[in-house]
Amino acid sequence: MNKQGFVSLVGAGPGDAELMTVKAVRLLQHADVVVYDRLVSADILNLIPKGISRISVGKEVGKHCVPQAQINEIIVNLAKAGRKIVRLKGGDPYMFGRGGEEVLALKEHDIAFEVVPGITAASGCSSYSGIPLTHRGMSRRVQFITGHFNDNEPLDLNWQSIADPDSTLVIYMGLSNLPLAVHSLIDAGLPASTPAAAVQNGTTELQQRVITTLDQLNDAIHQKRMKAPVMIIIGEVVSLADELDWFQQSLENKRLEDSYEQNALNR
Repeated sequence: MNKQGFVSLVGAGPGDAELMTVKAVRLLQHADVVVYDRLVSADILNLIPKGISRISVGKEVGKHCVPQAQINEIIVNLAKAGRKIVRLKGGDPYMFGRGGEEVLALKEHDIAFEVVPGITAASGCSSYSGIPLTHRGMSRRVQFITGHFNDNEPLDLNWQSIADPDSTLVIYMGLSNLPLAVHSLIDAGLPASTPAAAVQNGTTELQQRVITTLDQLNDAIHQKRMKAPVMIIIGEVVSLADELDWFQQSLENKRLEDSYEQNALNR
């Protein structure tokens, strides 16, 4: 009889492989199988040694290629077969990552597990965009909400509570319902002039950001032709983005250096 396996739910962070924890990298290097999400970056997947099995269970809004119940079944069956599994999830397993659902499935089958937190996309994207989630005199609290409900259910939230000018609002998976969110926030009393940002592919070399105001956010995103994954950040702290920016400038410097090197090679 096979010895029952062990499951590590591991947060991969927002994209930059160097933001992973030491423990997360160690577990990747000693796993039998890695079951990973769509938002796990190629740089992180490259950390998995050759010979370790990989199973993609990527999901995206409107295109669920592997239902959550089937993902639960995959990791349960692998564990019952005695495998050492890393369930690699973008960001943090418990921040809109359905980690709790997978843990409950493991508990139901008496399978041993651990949860390794990761840097959530809100923290990573804000830091790499020059936006502090809190700042004295600007933001007294941070609110994290999802912009997409299961099975395309209506985005029914308490907008009166969310529309707080003294807080920072972070919207995960917010593109598809962003027009509704913007309208609802303004209708609930949040000034249309509130600074707002959208960050695509945060913490990676493909990062793009737009800094604008709440009422102009939809148009700015469309002009940039942004596509998921995009993190939305709304609040006065966004006004600090240009002053505190460091990553966008480093990307520009790198692109200039690459351009100079290419021109030198072509001479």
